[in-house]
Amino acid sequence: MPELWGGSADLAESNNTTIEDAESFLPPERSTAMWSGSPYGRVLHFGIREHAMASILSGIVLHGNTRPFGATFLIFSDYMRPAVRLASLMKVPSIYVWTHDSVALGEDGPTHQPVEQLTALRAIPNLEIVRPADANEVAWAWKTMLERRVGPAGIVLSRQNLPVFARGDGAASGDTLAAASNVAKGAYVLAEAQGGAPDVILLSTGSEVQIALAAREQLEADGVHARVVSVPSQEWFAEQDAAYRESVLPTAVRARVSIEAGLALTWAPLLGDAGRHVSIEHYGASADYKTLYQKFGLTAEAAVAAAKESIAAASA
Repeated sequence: MPELWGGSADLAESNNTTIEDAESFLPPERSTAMWSGSPYGRVLHFGIREHAMASILSGIVLHGNTRPFGATFLIFSDYMRPAVRLASLMKVPSIYVWTHDSVALGEDGPTHQPVEQLTALRAIPNLEIVRPADANEVAWAWKTMLERRVGPAGIVLSRQNLPVFARGDGAASGDTLAAASNVAKGAYVLAEAQGGAPDVILLSTGSEVQIALAAREQLEADGVHARVVSVPSQEWFAEQDAAYRESVLPTAVRARVSIEAGLALTWAPLLGDAGRHVSIEHYGASADYKTLYQKFGLTAEAAVAAAKESIAAASA
């Protein structure tokens, strides 16, 4: 896609957003030993200017014919927010790449750890937030964002390495996970409960989907049938017709648990009165991500406990 170009607000090596073998958008005389400049370069160097980056993206999109993206850490989306909000107001289909998306930043310290950012960004009308669970979901998320031109979209990615789930070609069945092409629907049944009749539904995004899958195994060992629903985009799921949403989240199954390394606020409409959440409702601490997840209860064991509590609430 030669019309796709972009870069980062001085975090290209951390965001992994530099287009390989592409020249930089620079006057040739400003080339360096590292960056070769050209009027047709596809790599943009925004500098440490997150707000300006988002504004520049809107200008490029409004000019027409090309599709730009800009990247930084999720925590720095706060600096971009006024320009992102204006893009949403104008329904400009800019693309934002936000990485380092949770307290799993770990040793970087609590000031760099996003807690409320996912919730705050989901609250902006016309802005689509996509948090994929593995490399397969990332690919389909990019495809879907590029196909859509109804407004800006932000793809939210983790810092730590994540497992790439082995999948089938269609719907989830038995121990076969669903195809990642379902990302375009916003939420889908990633792993079905044994027998297809769930006692509880585990909803998750991003790096926490692996926790949901591990919790499903533990629950099955206890005789509890759990369905895992991957929810890369709440906005895209809300666009689906009622029949599809019911097929993913049956009204009759009131026992539900959300698992996400952030505030639980936006999950309330999907959880209902008997639902429970595994979340982070406070600011972080400095430690490696495995320690933080254990201390903050972002574990399969915590999800299992929440599932059993939700089942009890639904049965009361």
